[in-house]
Amino acid sequence: MKKILLLSDTHSHIDDIILKYVEWSDEVWHAGDIGDIKVTDILKKHKPLRAVYGNIDGVEARNEFPLHNRFFCEKVDVWITHIGGYPGKYNQNIREEIKVNPPKLFICGHSHILKVQFDKTLNLLHMNPGACGKSGFHQVRTMLRFVIDGDSIKDLEVIELGKR
Repeated sequence: MKKILLLSDTHSHIDDIILKYVEWSDEVWHAGDIGDIKVTDILKKHKPLRAVYGNIDGVEARNEFPLHNRFFCEKVDVWITHIGGYPGKYNQNIREEIKVNPPKLFICGHSHILKVQFDKTLNLLHMNPGACGKSGFHQVRTMLRFVIDGDSIKDLEVIELGKR
């Protein structure tokens, strides 16, 4: 069993509220637009981190993290990317691959809009944790936390961190 904290779009922001939830987790996953690499350096000091770079990220983040991160957590096939789209409207750069080889859990960021949706066509769960940073058009900072136990994704919670 793994407790996962999923965040995205920090845009160089990290604070004690985020770190409080980091302490709950076994792993932290970041779906891109890290901003200052100090954010991921701080996260890695607390818990194991899996991340991807996003469109605002510079050379340091792009050298450290991939554009796509596909792995197994327990028995769940996970794919994280920053600009992924949504069920029925996947980004053209991943559309063919996701149709041919869909994961069980597909995660992206970028939109700053929290969304969790089951894709019946591809039989996968899509998650976008919204944005937990203070930059962007979102009104409320958000993250997700959940548990992966074997091949089950369960105990999903939306975390609201207050106004940006």
